[in-house]
Amino acid sequence: MYHAQGTFTVDIHPLSPAPAEGIGRFSINKTIHGDLEATTKGEMFTGGDPKQGAAGYVAIEHVAGTLNGKHGGFALQHFATMDGNGPSMQVIAVPGSGTGELNGIEGTFTIRVENGHHFYEFDYALPA
Repeated sequence: MYHAQGTFTVDIHPLSPAPAEGIGRFSINKTIHGDLEATTKGEMFTGGDPKQGAAGYVAIEHVAGTLNGKHGGFALQHFATMDGNGPSMQVIAVPGSGTGELNGIEGTFTIRVENGHHFYEFDYALPA
């Protein structure tokens, strides 16, 4: 396993049409710095009522750039909820999505937000 870490900025905008009443649709694009130097483009779907502390989202985004010196791309899949027990988030590299020198990548991408700043840690594996 390898480890990468750094920061990112995220740009989120509503998209139309929404798929159904109570479901939001958004673009989710990031600029990532650190061990992963990349940009992402993706879409996110939301539901629930975040103002009441009960909501969730799913997203897929394509990452293109350089990871610890290896150039290529891969997709990240997000699954997150929040409720009375707090937030829960899983973000993984989508199996079979790696391209270029990142072909075969698998791993877990952890997101942390502190004082409005976004940080990531990415534990990943590549084939020998």
